[in-house]
Amino acid sequence: MQEPGRSGRLPRSARRAQLLEAAQAVFVESGYHAAAMDEIADRAKVSKPVLYQHFPGKLDLYLALIDQHTDEVINLVRAALASTTDNPTRFAAAVAAFFEFVDRQDAAFRLVFESDLINEPAVAHQVQRISTECSAAIAEVIAEDTGLSNEQSQLLGVALVGMSQVVARYWVQRGGSIPRDEAVSLVATLGWRGLADFPKVGDDLDTVGSEVTAS
Repeated sequence: MQEPGRSGRLPRSARRAQLLEAAQAVFVESGYHAAAMDEIADRAKVSKPVLYQHFPGKLDLYLALIDQHTDEVINLVRAALASTTDNPTRFAAAVAAFFEFVDRQDAAFRLVFESDLINEPAVAHQVQRISTECSAAIAEVIAEDTGLSNEQSQLLGVALVGMSQVVARYWVQRGGSIPRDEAVSLVATLGWRGLADFPKVGDDLDTVGSEVTAS
């Protein structure tokens, strides 16, 4: 007989999604180290044996969530950059992708950007993958617009990704004190106007670089 309050039989994929949702809520509230498998099972309304059938341990649950949300952030940024061919608009859309992710009700960004398990190599690898892949995608736009080298564009891409996610998290922590669209516009304008100081395709990079150094 099914225990009162426990979930009935579900297809494996549906059960997995249910367990991940419950685990995420517990990890967001408590952090990885304070979270307990008992609490996750209770939140999902399943027995611990059912939980262990799908995930051998707490780390497996956490890594599954990190993998999922890492892919989501990267796909959001790539979709934003593919949404138009106008480079300033593409950049603004990429900034907006970070705000969209951190503004979600499930607070998944806390697992990705504020993890208390960042010293775990598998977690650190996935978090780094966001910076690497998102900055590479943005670097393509920068190189296309400015003619800077791949290395130079990549460096700026990392800077812009870091700025976007840090400011988006700050905005959430402040309770969205200004409208999200306005916040995105401010950050995107700051980033793109900064890029405006770099030469455009066809300019003499050495000459412009000398002028910047001299000033």
